[in-house]
Amino acid sequence: MIRICVNFLIPISSKILVLLICTLLLSCHGKESDSAMEPEFVGHGFHGYVGYDAAPNPAYGMGVSFYTAAWPLINQPLHRLQIGLPGTWIIPNNKDNIDMALCPPGTAIREVTAFGPTYERVFQTLEGGLGYWARNKYRYGPPKFSMNSTPQCYDYEVATPGWSFFYEDEALPDSLLGVAQLSNRVLIPPDALPFEGNPDGEFMGYSYMALPFTDAYHNSKVSVGNQSWTCFINTKNFKGPIAYYLPETWSRFSEIYPELEGRGLDVREGIIHGGAMEINTVPSFRQYDRDSTLYIKIPKLSFPADARGKARLVQDLRFYNKDALYNEILNWRTNDLPSDGSFKDSGMIQPKMDSTFSGLDIYGLPITGIDAIFKPFVKEGTFGFNWENTTSQVGSFPEYFKEDGETFTPILASEVPKELGLLEAAFPNQENSGTYFSPEVGSWKSPGPASGPHQATLNDGSVVTYYWYRFIDQPVFGQFNWTEEKKSALQSLIEKIHAEWPIDRDYIPKQTFGDLVSIDENLIVTPPDGLELGYVPIVVKQVPK
Repeated sequence: MIRICVNFLIPISSKILVLLICTLLLSCHGKESDSAMEPEFVGHGFHGYVGYDAAPNPAYGMGVSFYTAAWPLINQPLHRLQIGLPGTWIIPNNKDNIDMALCPPGTAIREVTAFGPTYERVFQTLEGGLGYWARNKYRYGPPKFSMNSTPQCYDYEVATPGWSFFYEDEALPDSLLGVAQLSNRVLIPPDALPFEGNPDGEFMGYSYMALPFTDAYHNSKVSVGNQSWTCFINTKNFKGPIAYYLPETWSRFSEIYPELEGRGLDVREGIIHGGAMEINTVPSFRQYDRDSTLYIKIPKLSFPADARGKARLVQDLRFYNKDALYNEILNWRTNDLPSDGSFKDSGMIQPKMDSTFSGLDIYGLPITGIDAIFKPFVKEGTFGFNWENTTSQVGSFPEYFKEDGETFTPILASEVPKELGLLEAAFPNQENSGTYFSPEVGSWKSPGPASGPHQATLNDGSVVTYYWYRFIDQPVFGQFNWTEEKKSALQSLIEKIHAEWPIDRDYIPKQTFGDLVSIDENLIVTPPDGLELGYVPIVVKQVPK
């Protein structure tokens, strides 16, 4: 996990809002509330990071994979809650840079001077994973899976073949599109991938792997590298790559700031420090008793656990170099020697992991006494929580807290004064609403799709509309003035991948223990007759059912 309290994952505007709210709340500390009043609802409250460290290895910076548990953290879809299940972050290796600021003045994250002087950890990132996000439009109980990236110091984010990370209803402008749909068998909705049924601790494997789908070149402004960071997933009903970030996603930043040329993820190998659960935006109820002691309620958060109270959340972390898959893809392109796509043992290591507890707080004040309830652990390549005194196969995080000086202490429901109204306070549910839509001009319409429209109804209560595009004609490529030779070469490679890589073969090494989760069956599609190879389904709209 990024070790300097990764709350830079909140957009800057949200960070300022959080600080303002916390300041206002703390300024009210000590004011006696009328016990007859309803508890005050606060959109932010509980926050923190619990995860694992893994020492970066400069010789293995071309990819990462691991398995993370999927489970319903909350028992109902809650409005504006944002918690990431255990994930990771990848940044470009700029260790040779000692003093140059990689986030120039005017970029969003430059306001946070704590990341200076180099801003290397917030310059560019690959992230995403499983979780609940404040701006999800469709919530259904379990978490979802989404890719995500920040190509330009958190000025904007790119998550799917058309959209940002839930920030806008409308697709990104053509000039900021950065993800190419790779799979011809799975839909990638803008509101993330839902799961089949109700997962209860089954595992999902995923990976980012840098692959040479195209050659490095020089456009009219800057050099562009050849690293296409590709997302592979491993589930019970779908295995393989789903999409990748074009090298241009990273290099376009240096078109604005030429001094950054050659420092992005299109050229640089990655650094992976580990991963964590990011508890980002959790609402709360608050009320003072007659003695001006503050009591807090947060939503009920549950974790899968075995009979001994052990919740295994992450397993089989691996780092990769070019021998894992990169060299095979390059050989396929140059010598027509096919690759089966599996990650090779000769190019991987299993790094040593250590658990970390980056601190949990409410309104900026630390929570004490948590270690009597659960403790993070790392053992034999597995990260998770040991729950103390659990009597069922569920680990339950405390719902109620009492202010104790400059800290908050967890308490039982029986210790909350009944007259405060906290016991009855119910958090607002999320209503599925809103529409994601793409423009009917530009790269979405020219050259345009080959088949459609088609529709699929998903388990999250939404309906997606999608078209089949020839791979090289999908919207992300419309912004580039590539030669026909370059487009033809890439199209040919993708047709070979479609022919040789089925969705029921392991690419990521198998998990050590546990079952695999299934993605929503309605996400899995079959190409129309005549479009079996070299065509991909592109979602153009998502609306409530």
